[in-house]
Amino acid sequence: MQRYDLRHLHENFYDRMGELLESGIKVGEVGIFLFEVGDFSHIQKSADFIKETGHQLMNSLKFNEVDWTIVVKRLDAKTIAENKAKVEAAAKLAEEKRIEAEKIAKAKAEAKAIADAKKAEEAKIKAEAEAEAKAKEEAEKAAAEAKAKEEAEKAAAEVKAKEEAEKAAAEAKAKEEAEEAAAEAKAKEEAEKAAAEAKAKEEAEKAAAEAKAKEEAEKAAAEVKAKEEAEKAVVQKAPVQKAPLKKAPIKKKTTVNRKKAK
Repeated sequence: MQRYDLRHLHENFYDRMGELLESGIKVGEVGIFLFEVGDFSHIQKSADFIKETGHQLMNSLKFNEVDWTIVVKRLDAKTIAENKAKVEAAAKLAEEKRIEAEKIAKAKAEAKAIADAKKAEEAKIKAEAEAEAKAKEEAEKAAAEAKAKEEAEKAAAEVKAKEEAEKAAAEAKAKEEAEEAAAEAKAKEEAEKAAAEAKAKEEAEKAAAEAKAKEEAEKAAAEVKAKEEAEKAVVQKAPVQKAPLKKAPIKKKTTVNRKKAK
C-alpha cells in the first residue's frame, strides 16, 4: 500500500495522480491519495477520474476539515479494458438516455409550449372577450351616467327656471302691489292736498268775509260816530241859558251841641 500527499498541488492534482497509478503502484496494489477539498467539487471529480482510468475506487473518506482521501486499487490491463468498456457502455447508455430524455423533454416542452400557446390563446380570447364585455359594460355605464347626468341637469334647469319664473312673478306682483300702493298713496296725498287747499281757500274766503264784515262794521260805526259828533257839534254851537243857583241856608251850631259833641 502506497500513500501519496497531493495537497501541495491544490486543485491541479489529477495528472500526477494518474501518473502514480500507472508507474508508482503495482497491479493489485492499493494506493491512498490525499488532496485538498477546495470547493468540494473535487470529491466527485476524483471518483469520476478513477472510473475513467479503469482502476477500482475502493473508498472515499474525509481526512479533516479541508482535506480528503481516496483509496484506489490498481487493476490489470484486461480488467482495466473491461472496466473502461463498461464505463464507455455506461457512458454511451447514459448519453443515449440523456438524448432520449432530451427528446422526451423536448417533446414535452413542445407539447407544453403548444398547450401553453393554446392556453395563452384561449386566455387571450377570454381576456379579449372579458375586456370587450367590460368595455361594453363601462360604455353602457358611462352612457347611463351621462343620461342620468343629463336628466339631472335638465331637472335642475327646469327647477331653476320654475324658481326664476316664480321669483319673477313674485317680483312683478310685488312691483305691481308697490305701484298700486304708491298710486293709492299719491291719490290719497293729492286728495288730502286738494282737501287742504279747499279748506285753506274756504278759511281764506271766510277770513276775507269776516275782515270785510268787520271793515264794514267799523265803517258803519265810524259813520255813526261821525254823525253823533256832527250832531253834538251842532248842539254845542247853540246858546245855553244858565239858571241862577240857590244858596242853601247855613245852620249855626249851639254851645250845648258842642259840649255833647265833646
